[in-house]
Amino acid sequence: MARLLEVDSLNAYYGTFQALFEVSIKVEAGEIVAVVGANGAGKSTLLRSVSGLIRSPPEQIRLDGTPIGGRRPDEIANLGVALVPEGRRIFPSLSIEENLLMGKRSGRSGSWDLDRVYELFPVLRERRKAPGSATSGGQQQMLAIGRGLMANPRVLMLDELSLGLAPIAIRQLYEVLPVLRDEGTALLIVEQDVGRALAAADRLYCLLGGGVSLEARSGGITREDIVAAYFGMRQQ
Repeated sequence: MARLLEVDSLNAYYGTFQALFEVSIKVEAGEIVAVVGANGAGKSTLLRSVSGLIRSPPEQIRLDGTPIGGRRPDEIANLGVALVPEGRRIFPSLSIEENLLMGKRSGRSGSWDLDRVYELFPVLRERRKAPGSATSGGQQQMLAIGRGLMANPRVLMLDELSLGLAPIAIRQLYEVLPVLRDEGTALLIVEQDVGRALAAADRLYCLLGGGVSLEARSGGITREDIVAAYFGMRQQ
């Protein structure tokens, strides 16, 4: 597999506060990569940096070997990196279909359009004229993912995919991830449910205190590895 997205020794700041310390991750083509960690570990900051919402030195973030750090969010979206933010950020005054069409602003060509998104999430077709806010949490997450796909991204980043959702909605969303990967979209997901992340991802990173405390293939991680990386301690 070819390396698609690479973050190299990334430091990120909110003003004078440093949130990430020398973070390095990679996402290869055809791969699902999960990032886990406790609240405040830096997971969302990482995705915000990749998407351009937090500016970074150019060489610290590369897409297909091309530096993209420091570019505007719209430029990064045009290159093929889409972010589904924590909280979903649905436009409440727009219908479901209008929300989806907002994802076309990047102007990238590709196979994802309204029909493909409705095929992936049939409930969105059924409710396409309803306000985006007049839906369940699970449907809003489907809508946010569909809006991201409308940009025809090469890398789709999902921040806190299952947060606050009912178990049935979480299961439905996780069933979609391998479909997206198999159709050529690499996925970088932030998730607090470590079990879900391990089951879905090809590779996993754990962040602790703004740094990478673990990188491993999902199939080779023990419970002790997770405890040590997540909490910074070893089981007795």
